[in-house]
Amino acid sequence: MRWFLKLSYRGAPFHGWQRQPNAGSVQQSVEEALATVLRRETPIVGAGRTDTGVNARTMFAHFDTKSPIEDRRRFLLSLNRLCGRDIAFHDVLPVRDDAHARFDATARQYRYFVTEEKSPFLYPLSWQQTSLLDYAAMNRAAGLLLTTSDFTSFAKLHTDVKTNICRVTRALWEEPFPGVHVFTIEADRFLRNMVRAVVGTLVDVGRGKLGTDGFQRIIDTRDRCAAGTSMPPEALYLWDVTYPQEIFIP
Repeated sequence: MRWFLKLSYRGAPFHGWQRQPNAGSVQQSVEEALATVLRRETPIVGAGRTDTGVNARTMFAHFDTKSPIEDRRRFLLSLNRLCGRDIAFHDVLPVRDDAHARFDATARQYRYFVTEEKSPFLYPLSWQQTSLLDYAAMNRAAGLLLTTSDFTSFAKLHTDVKTNICRVTRALWEEPFPGVHVFTIEADRFLRNMVRAVVGTLVDVGRGKLGTDGFQRIIDTRDRCAAGTSMPPEALYLWDVTYPQEIFIP
């Protein structure tokens, strides 16, 4: 049987999602916990690959078992005991045998958190920026992402991806609480380092270093060196992943 595992994690203790030979990763921690609970090696496939230090409020991964998981609550409790405080398991869902956590995802949403005041509590999980940014200008520039298809200017160099084409359906700065600004971006797919590069370039707009026309020129150049710096990872969250309902078994 195939299952979708829903989990969240704090990215700081890990060298990203993907298993690596000489560094701890989220995937490795989850696979080791599954191997203990299921008593056999259990590889998983995640919905995406978050970079070192990036958090996930919602991540899905699929895995296979030889028999049904009879007591799902007990199964999740066992995983949560094994993985420590930085990973939390929320649900395990039966899916069709051909369901794929990565390829069946129809949309992914990331959020980047910015706080305007120094806080001893928020600094590990947000970017603290005490100087005011022009969020209205940043939103005007962010709107250009909705009409962009080629995101080469915001893609990590020298990767093995075959295309830098993405379809962004939402890109917006909001202030849910006084002094806390959140950038939400949703797309069918994301490139490595793309969100942090987009946010870094929008911050240049907010600081007055770049106008909307300049932001468009950066998009059009298709040159990563023209875009802004990559923002710190601890303020970035994989917020949600969307799937078609028909892949789930009631």
